[in-house]
Amino acid sequence: MGYLSLSLSEIFNSLFLTSILFLAPLFERGFVEGGWKDWIRLRGLRTTILSWTGWRNYVVGPITEEVLFRSASIPLLLMTRMSAPRMILQAPLVFGLAHFHHFYEFRICHPRTPIAFALLQSVLQFSYTTIFGGYATFIYLRTSSLLSAILVHAFCNWIGLPRFWGLVGGNEDLSNLDSISDFRKLHFTSSSSSSSALRFLRFRIFWCTFSYYSLLIVGAVGWQKMLWPLTVSDNRLIDF
Repeated sequence: MGYLSLSLSEIFNSLFLTSILFLAPLFERGFVEGGWKDWIRLRGLRTTILSWTGWRNYVVGPITEEVLFRSASIPLLLMTRMSAPRMILQAPLVFGLAHFHHFYEFRICHPRTPIAFALLQSVLQFSYTTIFGGYATFIYLRTSSLLSAILVHAFCNWIGLPRFWGLVGGNEDLSNLDSISDFRKLHFTSSSSSSSALRFLRFRIFWCTFSYYSLLIVGAVGWQKMLWPLTVSDNRLIDF
């Protein structure tokens, strides 16, 4: 179910809604780290998709998981007349548990890491995959578009979890700054270029950090306000 619902508006709205939620990470990756230049040129897309990790994370993983956990399971739950809130809250628990095998994988790759840390990491992964599963289920129920759920899944795998602490834009050091070309334009003298560069870097970190956490709040509020309007569809599987 959901294979024939290929409405471009539903797909665009689902991706746009998810992008609103991830405004802050998009700002960090696109503007703070300068990734927007690669985005508009599609640089790295071929390499990412054709690598084994990229193929798993952005193609095979989203397709197989959404086919199994959304398209194959949700119609069965609909036949039981389960309410939409229960489907959104309970069905994704199985989706979250399906990722618990990463505990074993992590233990093999990091045998010296304490078991408690590996278990904590798995619990965290279970939590956010379950939350995402609820979101994907909501989109699927509201739009009946499996492709929307797949693309949102791939997007979330690409963007990753947003940060909730720490400074933004503080990974650069003064050696990476093109201080000669940049600061001559700002009329800095050579004797004060180092201190000026340091002040500029501190200001940049402050501005990037303030903007990031502001966008984190704006994105969450905007997502909450647009959650229902952007998922309206005549093809919905259930009214709620």
